[in-house]
Parts: sequence; structure tokens; C-alpha cells
Amino acid sequence: MVRAPRPLGARSRLPGELLGTLLDRVGALEEETRRLRGRLEESDYRNRNLAQTVEKLQGDMDYRLQQMEGGARGGAAARPAPPPVAAPAPAAAAPPAAAAARPPERAIADGQAALARRDYPAAEAAAREVLAVRGTPRATDAQLLLGEALAGKRDYAGAALAYNDAYTRGRTGPRAPEALLGLAGAFTSLNNKREACETLDDLRSNFPNLRGALAERSAESRRRAGCR
Repeated sequence: MVRAPRPLGARSRLPGELLGTLLDRVGALEEETRRLRGRLEESDYRNRNLAQTVEKLQGDMDYRLQQMEGGARGGAAARPAPPPVAAPAPAAAAPPAAAAARPPERAIADGQAALARRDYPAAEAAAREVLAVRGTPRATDAQLLLGEALAGKRDYAGAALAYNDAYTRGRTGPRAPEALLGLAGAFTSLNNKREACETLDDLRSNFPNLRGALAERSAESRRRAGCR
């Protein structure tokens, strides 16, 4: 007696359903990988453009400084030099006392206080003092302080580099949004509004839940740069 074949039940269909689910997940992962690769390539392209822009601005500034120095030297050469005057013998002086090194936290605090009173050279010096210490844990804070000090001195190209370094050092840290806001502001001051808006788009994409003062700064930066 020949038995009729048994109907396929739920247990027989399970491998096919599982295979379809796994294929869907693999496809989703491949799509996410392509999306992340595209964002990485876009970020690399923007970083190259930033480096080229800053290099061009630095070259223009160096050329202008050379022209100004050349003019000053020409004016000085046209005037006769005064007759030499014998200098008095220098008095013996005690060697200067070595400056006491500040802890990074104190240097950052002093730099922020200098910013508040618009003493930008002192703020810049404090930031560079911290950055001169190899492996300092306050490097991101020092880079942000340096960016603010250079922006206060209207050295927007230098400020852009400082803010970009701050973001590179701590792109997942709590101060990463401030670094991107500073970078966008420096781009806007350099009249590179497309780069500013792209930076602010990155800020919106990577940190969609900004609140309070950072959210207000972001909205104001988008307004200044004319972002859509």
C-alpha cells in the first residue's frame, strides 16, 4: 500500500522564511555599508577642500605680509641712518627666574578669562601652552580655545584649522558640536558659505538632538551662512 505524501507544514517552511529574513538583513547591511562609505568619501573630499582653501589663504596672507615688509624696508632705506651712539656698558643682571609651569586646567581657565576680556594673544598663548604638552588630555579644550582666540584676532584661516583639529581629536566627545559650530563660523567669516553650510549639515546629521544654547547657535550660524 502506497502512502500519500504528507503536506508541508510550518516546520518545513521555516528554513525558507529564515533564509529570506537573512537575505533581507544582508541587503540592509550592504546598503548601510554603501551609505557609510559614501559619507566617509564625502568627509575626505571636504577635508581636502578645507586644506586647499586654508593653504591658499595662507599663501595670500604671506604674500601680502612680504609686500608690506618690502615697502617698509624700502622706506627705511631712503632715510639716512643716524650716527652710531656708543651704548653704555650693561649692568650685571641676575638670570631671569624660570616661569612656573601651569597645570593644563589652570592654563585653560586663564585662557578663558583672557577671552572674556578680549585679550586674544594671552588666550592664544594659554592654548598653545597646553598643546605643547604631548599627550595632554585637555587637547580638545585647548584646540577650541585656540580657535576662539584666533577668530578674535580675525585669523579665520587659522581658526578653521584649530576647530577642525578639535573636531578630529574628539569627534565623538561632548564638545564635538562646538568644534563644528566654530568651523562653520570660520568658513562664514572667510566667505566660504557653501563649506559652512556643509559643516552645519554634518552637525545636524550627527547631532540631531541639540538643545539650549548650542541649538540657538546652530540656527544663528545657518542664518548667517544663508543655509537652506
